[in-house]
Amino acid sequence: MSSVLGTPWSQVLFLAVKTLKDSGHEHVYNAVEKPLQLAQTAAVLEIIRYSFFGVKEVLGFAPSWLMWLRYSTFLLLYPTGISSEVGLVYFALPYIKGSEKYCLRMPNKWNFSFDNFYAAILVLGIYIPGKNLA
Repeated sequence: MSSVLGTPWSQVLFLAVKTLKDSGHEHVYNAVEKPLQLAQTAAVLEIIRYSFFGVKEVLGFAPSWLMWLRYSTFLLLYPTGISSEVGLVYFALPYIKGSEKYCLRMPNKWNFSFDNFYAAILVLGIYIPGKNLA
């Protein structure tokens, strides 16, 4: 699972799932284990992508085989990566709602309220369409 730690989004996902396992919610961890393995395929995409940019920066060009690899694997691995991210959040929703972890309730000194469950649902709603903007 260490290959998942390659990018910021995967670090957040990994740490969220690890928190589930460490806090005694193995059943939730077991439910998201498969989508997490899919997230590892996205890490492969990042390795190829950054290898392409690194070689291009060092040599001034990228070999045709590396360019082909970058754009061909993208077609398969990008949708797999997005599906795994959405799957992880979706499978964690019951735990998020039940635990109210990372929620802030009023009254408090900031006079502000935040509900992580509804924030996760909002992210799920805009995630896939918003990925095209990145």
